[in-house]
Amino acid sequence: MVAPSRSSTAPLRADHVSKRFGDLVALDDVSLSLAAGQCLALVGESGSGKTTLLRCFNRLVEPDTGRILVEDVDAGQLDPVALRRRIGYVPQDGGLLPHWRVQRNVELVLRLVEAPDAAERARAALSLVGLDPGRFADRWPRELSGGQRQRVAIARALAAHPKLLLLDEPFGALDAITRAELQDSFTALRAELSMTCVLVTHDLHEATLLATTIAVLRRGRIEQCAAPELLVRAPATDYVRTLLARVRVSHVATAVPT
Repeated sequence: MVAPSRSSTAPLRADHVSKRFGDLVALDDVSLSLAAGQCLALVGESGSGKTTLLRCFNRLVEPDTGRILVEDVDAGQLDPVALRRRIGYVPQDGGLLPHWRVQRNVELVLRLVEAPDAAERARAALSLVGLDPGRFADRWPRELSGGQRQRVAIARALAAHPKLLLLDEPFGALDAITRAELQDSFTALRAELSMTCVLVTHDLHEATLLATTIAVLRRGRIEQCAAPELLVRAPATDYVRTLLARVRVSHVATAVPT
C-alpha cells in the first residue's frame, strides 16, 4: 500500500474496490492510498485492470463493491460530472475535439465551470506545457504533431488547476524521441506544480522514470505497491520478479527536466 500522507486527508484512496464485466474480473479487492504530491504509476499487462482502476477514480467506471474516496469523501456520493471537472484527465488518445481550435480545446473545463478568465488561464496552461500561445492557440488539432497534441491535452487537464491529475497511457503512441521529450516535460511540470498524479502505463521503464510509487497489477489484483527503488531491489512476488527480468529493469533511472 502507498504510504499515507502526513495530512489527515488523502487526495485519493481505493478501499476494497472490485469490478466485473460479465464473467471478467477486472478488479479484485484493490486497496491503495495516494499521498499529496505523489505520482502513482499503475503497471501491468493488457487486461490487468489498470485502466479500469484509473477510470474508477473519476467515476467513468463505477465499482461493484468498495469505495473510491477523493479527499476522504466517498466519490459515489458526489455528482460525477462535478467530480470530473475537479480532476484533470488525459485519455490515451488525448481526446481533443477536432472541430475546435487549440485555444478552445484548452478552455473546455474552464468554460464549463464558467471561469471568467478562461482565455487567460488557457494560454498560461499552453505556456506551461511548452507551447507558445502566439503560435499554437489558433491552430486546429489536425495541424499539430502527435507530441504537440498530447501537450495540448495535458494543458487542457491543467488549465482548471486540479489537485489531482489522471493520465491513461499519455505517451504510448509517440515515437521514442517525442516520448522522451514529453517524459522530461512531465517530470518538470510535476516538480513545478507539486501535482498529485496517477499514471497508467504498460512500460515499466517509464514507470520507474516518472513515478514516486508503482503498483503492479495482475488479473485485477495488486502484486506489489512500492517506491521504484524498492520494487526493483526487492520484488515481492515471483510475477514482479519475472516482469522485471522480462523487461530488463535492473536499476531506476531519473528523468531530466527540460
